Amino acid sequence: MRSASEPAGDGPAAVKVYHSLRVPIVDGEIPPGARITIDEVARRLGVSQTPVREALQRLEADGLVVYTPSRGYRTTAVLDLAALRAIFEFRLLVEPWAARTAAGDPLANPTAALTEELDAFEEAASRRQDLRQDMLGHDTRIHDLILAAAGNEVVRQAFTQTHCHLHVFRRSPVDADGSFTVREHRAIADAIQAGDATAAEQAMAQHIRSSFQRSAQASDGPPSSAARTGLDRS
Repeated sequence: MRSASEPAGDGPAAVKVYHSLRVPIVDGEIPPGARITIDEVARRLGVSQTPVREALQRLEADGLVVYTPSRGYRTTAVLDLAALRAIFEFRLLVEPWAARTAAGDPLANPTAALTEELDAFEEAASRRQDLRQDMLGHDTRIHDLILAAAGNEVVRQAFTQTHCHLHVFRRSPVDADGSFTVREHRAIADAIQAGDATAAEQAMAQHIRSSFQRSAQASDGPPSSAARTGLDRS
């Protein structure tokens, strides 16, 4: 099954180019506002211009690059605090509902897949020092598993199209070793495994609020009262 973060419908060369650009953009190695030249990328990666264009179109759909006629492609700005809050407010509306729904449906319960994903990430974390891309993939997969189990593809696709994980991780290196995130993910998975819909909903809401606070504080210091509105509720 294709990961929620994998490009669909492109050939192998386009997928290669997509990842060769996406990773350094998210990591900040290609800075905001940097120009990306199709010819240069094609030469560097040893491919034709066609897969480069396909990859850039995918990155544009992700919100990581923008195309301007006569000026070409440039990387987009990272999220400011207002945009970060908007994403987390959307998540707070959607994901606690998804966790509650997944926990309440024994036939769709994703416990086995959640446990496998958590175990795999922790095993990878024990072997690697730089976990940024591992964290991005893990966080995306965990939340997509829960949204998929909720059974509403319209909601799932709407969430996927925000590409929120890409933009949050691009903004700041939060929870570098993954310890806070994994602990919160485990709490959600445990509640889903127990079939406790209320606990699953509450654990997901707390995880989203905590993630927002970590992301906001990482590069801006403590968020303002305006930034906390709608998220810092008990």
